[in-house]
Amino acid sequence: MSVLLHVSDPHFGTERPEVMQALHAFVRQQAPALAVWSGDITQRAHAAQFAAARRFMDALALPQLVIPGNHDIPLFNPYARLFAPYANFCAAFGEVLEPVLETPDFLVIGLNTTRPRHHRDGEVSEAQIAATATRLAQARPGQLRIVVVHQPLAVITASDRHNLLQGHEAALQAWRDADLFLGGHIHLPYVCPVADAGGASPTRWVVQAGTAVSRRTRDGIDNSVNLLRHDASAGECHIERWDFSGAAQAFVLAATTSVILRHYTRAS
Repeated sequence: MSVLLHVSDPHFGTERPEVMQALHAFVRQQAPALAVWSGDITQRAHAAQFAAARRFMDALALPQLVIPGNHDIPLFNPYARLFAPYANFCAAFGEVLEPVLETPDFLVIGLNTTRPRHHRDGEVSEAQIAATATRLAQARPGQLRIVVVHQPLAVITASDRHNLLQGHEAALQAWRDADLFLGGHIHLPYVCPVADAGGASPTRWVVQAGTAVSRRTRDGIDNSVNLLRHDASAGECHIERWDFSGAAQAFVLAATTSVILRHYTRAS
């Protein structure tokens, strides 16, 4: 069983040292094959905050995919926001803003859904939708097919509808070959089915992560991360939410959602 760690919204600059220590211990214990970071790596896109994030990630010592969030673009520096919005992000993580990470068990496609002209809102373009659909169609049988965005593709509360990724309806329509959509932005962890047309049983799932290590928690939910356990032999994915426990000073299992993966019928 292959394991992927999903981390979002660490907001370096607001991090909690005890939670960072617990997350390092958690990664050592669980030994995921790779980690995916779905944006808002920093609080204010400062070079020092990106450097701290990079040191933390390097200490995990595993392959990682990182995309920017809206907080990773300068807010109070109009010149940088206009002419070099991703300079500090790229200095820490490289020039590729839409990385793809592929292993025998995973195909992970990262998208940059931030727009410097927007403060919070995210957007996915027609070109991004088309390119992602093409890449998904090229996945090998048995790979868990994952698209990573920052703003959510589906929400579970009416108050979060304004946070939906602009273009989400067209994206979900086009990305039928995906299994999971990972995101963050709203600091609320949940797993939400994506209903296909015709009333078919859900075969795709939106997986949101809370804030991993920052003080900016929401709705009484402490810091949290997700583990995806990909069972290739059974054609299943077990999505685990792990929350930080102040009493235990560790991440503890809070919920598990097990889903059947449609595309495994092609590999059997």
